[in-house]
Amino acid sequence: MFQASKTHLNELQIKRLEEILIVIDKQDQIIGADTKRNCHLMENINKGLLHRGFSVVLFNTQNQLLVQQRADAKYTFPGHFTDSCSSHPLYVPEELEEEDAVGVRRAALRRLQAELGIPQDQISIKDITFMTRKYQKCQSDAVWGDHEIGYLLLVRKDLTLNPDPREVRSYSYMSQEDVQELLDREARGAEKITPWFRSMVEDFLLPWWPYLEDVSPFVEPDKIYGL
Repeated sequence: MFQASKTHLNELQIKRLEEILIVIDKQDQIIGADTKRNCHLMENINKGLLHRGFSVVLFNTQNQLLVQQRADAKYTFPGHFTDSCSSHPLYVPEELEEEDAVGVRRAALRRLQAELGIPQDQISIKDITFMTRKYQKCQSDAVWGDHEIGYLLLVRKDLTLNPDPREVRSYSYMSQEDVQELLDREARGAEKITPWFRSMVEDFLLPWWPYLEDVSPFVEPDKIYGL
């Protein structure tokens, strides 16, 4: 089944399936590690396998949100519109560090540079704000899905982008009205959006948007939504 399900993946995506992710319980306590492939197979998700992930919402100083369309070679939700950058901390010492979510923020920095091509001298973990966490479970197709506690991270900064086309099909900065129109088109069946992005917009981004200059009142590091 697995061999048949990965025929659309490019070499990079196949290689990344062997990355070792952080396995957790529903209190976000680390209980082990497993491959990215195993963590995203529905047969394992249905047995309860849960991992740690993150989503970055990147705003420019005009308060526009970077929205990307996932590459067609992605194993889950190919071609879907989604948040600025979603991925996972790895089971390595520097990304396991939990105080101030520094391990997850290091992972986000790594992926922002690799996936979106942001130059190293333009961004640091100090630019990445840990807002809160959200539990999610969703199915992409008969084989692949997602089951994670995702750290929601926010960046507000003007940055140079050079996305990797193996990861990102398209991208654009959108106003709040643009994002709402995207969601409306998805509701009419005209677009495909990842389920976590829709819930992220409705539950978090719309309330935050008017206060992006100072989001500190919305920071809830001890909260896990969706459980």
